[in-house]
Amino acid sequence: MRCLIQRVARASVTVDDQVIGEIGPGILVLVCAMQGDTDEQAGRLARKTVNLRIFPDDQGRMNRSLLDVQGEALVVSQFTLAAETRGNRPGFSGAAAPDDARRLYEQFSRQVAAFGARVANGRFAADMQVALVNDGPVTIWLDTQAN
Repeated sequence: MRCLIQRVARASVTVDDQVIGEIGPGILVLVCAMQGDTDEQAGRLARKTVNLRIFPDDQGRMNRSLLDVQGEALVVSQFTLAAETRGNRPGFSGAAAPDDARRLYEQFSRQVAAFGARVANGRFAADMQVALVNDGPVTIWLDTQAN
């Protein structure tokens, strides 16, 4: 699984001109399930996500996690993180099949919530508009194949 984490002051996701998820300070997590990914990997990635120390401590150093700061998470599925960009037209053949991707995305989101973070979600496979105020900016890439 892959995810792109952005530390945010606030973020929201809109579908059909209606806000379906929004958070205050915390993280926006764009999530992509890849072929062959497992529930165990989704859980491991969720654990890493909520424990990643990307929030400032009292000295201004990135030393606190989402759980430490009691931040929120907006979790949005994004199959385009599977992009293969050898040519000018990206390919997405490495992305998990839709049924598997939905299950793993939902598993990841449930796991983040189970660790104690308040979670808002996008809508799987919908055309979404995501708005955010990136804080820092801090943007981190995680991949279960690389971590």
